[in-house]
Amino acid sequence: MTQSYDAGPTGTPILEETIGANLQRSAARHADVEALVDVAQGLRFTYAEFNAEVDVVARGLMARGIAVGDRVGIWAPNCAQWTIAQYACAKVGAILVNINPAYRTHELAYVLNQSGTQLLIAATSFKSSDYVSMVEKVRAEAPVLTDVVFIGTPDWDALRDGATAVGTDELAARGAALDNRDPINIQYTSGTTGFPKGATLSHRNILNNGYFTTELIRLGPTDRLCIPVPFYHCFGMVMGNLGCTSHGTTMVIPAPGFDPELTLKAVEQERCTGVYGVPTMFIAMQNHPDFARYDLSELRTGIMAGSVCPVEVMKRCIEDMSMTEVAIAYGMTETSPVSCQTLVDDDLERRTATIGRAHPHVEIKVIDPDTGETVERGEPGEFCTRGYSVMLGYWDDDDKTAQAIDSDGWMHTGDLAVMREDGYCTIVGRIKDMVIRGGENIYPREIEEFLYTHPDIEDVQVVGVPDARYGEEICAWIRMRPGRPALDAAELRAFASEALAHYKIPRYVHIVDEFPMTVTGKVRKVEMRERSVEILGL
Repeated sequence: MTQSYDAGPTGTPILEETIGANLQRSAARHADVEALVDVAQGLRFTYAEFNAEVDVVARGLMARGIAVGDRVGIWAPNCAQWTIAQYACAKVGAILVNINPAYRTHELAYVLNQSGTQLLIAATSFKSSDYVSMVEKVRAEAPVLTDVVFIGTPDWDALRDGATAVGTDELAARGAALDNRDPINIQYTSGTTGFPKGATLSHRNILNNGYFTTELIRLGPTDRLCIPVPFYHCFGMVMGNLGCTSHGTTMVIPAPGFDPELTLKAVEQERCTGVYGVPTMFIAMQNHPDFARYDLSELRTGIMAGSVCPVEVMKRCIEDMSMTEVAIAYGMTETSPVSCQTLVDDDLERRTATIGRAHPHVEIKVIDPDTGETVERGEPGEFCTRGYSVMLGYWDDDDKTAQAIDSDGWMHTGDLAVMREDGYCTIVGRIKDMVIRGGENIYPREIEEFLYTHPDIEDVQVVGVPDARYGEEICAWIRMRPGRPALDAAELRAFASEALAHYKIPRYVHIVDEFPMTVTGKVRKVEMRERSVEILGL
């Protein structure tokens, strides 16, 4: 029998340069190609113009005293300024701290303090969030934050105007002194201990992952990629933005947040050749009442990731959206993100039943979680990966880093996988109890920790339950304090809406006197999940 180990192709060399140097090269080679289109704002930049604008903002950051290794937070939905800030930070060696636009004050304060963010670039508002008042609220709790720039206000103009105080030669000297193994990005992943962990990524990590992901779908300077997935995730800023700029491809931002109709409209209007999304996004587009009205004939490729792709959805991508070369990708923030991907000529079965095979310059293996031994192909075990893509570590948390990355450099993902004889892998479950709701990874512990703060709740356990639209939804089992009235889902939502992102708020509430326990006194979440499905009639 063959062991569950594989290594990706190494024919195309790893890019050994910084993100800034790579952008300079693309701008020189593809000066007149459109680099960025922000449909909502009506903004367009060629590669020459985009690179010049990035340099203005980079010099503006230097004028504000931003040094190599300083943390600059970004808290905004998808917009041209997000992308410009991403590359400007890379050019000056500042570490970009991605902040989820759905975060509330509790989460924002934690991330600012944990990362040591001193300058925050933020939108003024998005959906129901008033960022200006939320930033005002947390400033007392986050004394490390000394400077805030709100996009779309005179703040942004002032940041740009500051560029006059710093010469282009100073920026060039700063860029030349950077190392591609320097940290350049912190992305927060929900933590099992109740707080998110900051996965710290280098230029080398994310530039190459974006490059190889899009190399496998054959992106080039004639392609135009529609990016409706969020920039605060690797899917948007790495596989999307860095994937495009490393190939001279056009980045198209259809809207600040995902909207199926605006995405379809942008694909037609901008003649996009590719589009990204999690399966729920493709389902929403395909089921839109006006879907058939849109001309999607320029599409040929794209990437679906985040969770397993249903066969019917993939068939419709190929037949109704003309995405004959659509790929499936699998990964996690800690691995920049992609470790496995299907190829453009893979058959339907491989594109729907598997996550693909090992990425270029990446090793993968499936191990017995108890013994650490590599299992035989066809046997389930924990998926591990090693290579240039593995993060530098969790920001300021050596213990958590050591738990995730072993002494041989293997990242232990916590996902249960099977490697088939052909080297293609399937994900069969999760070792821990993570819930994946619409592509968002949610760790029950974080929600439990917060709900414990409710004065009437004595104990709480959170599990994921099946959901037709999002894949999974959150169900909270709650034990009330003696003599306190039972909470319903609406009351719980009202309590959590100020502090937790909307996707972390339980949809279902089940009041109990006790939880199912093992003989050793551990809560049996597997049984809770099964019973929730019965009780809720799912």
